Amino acid sequence: MEVSAITRNVRLSAQKGRPLAREVQGKPVAEALKITAFSPLKAAFHLEKTIKSAVANASNNANLDVDTLRVKLAVFDEGTRMRRHWPRARGSASPIARRLCHVKVVLTDGAIA
Repeated sequence: MEVSAITRNVRLSAQKGRPLAREVQGKPVAEALKITAFSPLKAAFHLEKTIKSAVANASNNANLDVDTLRVKLAVFDEGTRMRRHWPRARGSASPIARRLCHVKVVLTDGAIA
């Protein structure tokens, strides 16, 4: 059985979170939480929060044993962009795209194919 959790509109570029998400995939939940706890990246905080939410969903909604859960999928998808402008010379402006992302974690209690 699979259980998922999504954190939307995280103020982080998806590109910065993807290496950490790849590192966590396929690992047991306890090991994945250790990896995120000791990582200095901002993405680690949001990934840890989403993993904990998925574990809570598994135990409360699906009545699954937390000790047997593994991270099947961890993804940082691109979200919308906040459009801003930076003032430049002679009254002109340069565009700035402040990136947002969505963090998705899927846990499974079975074998990962």
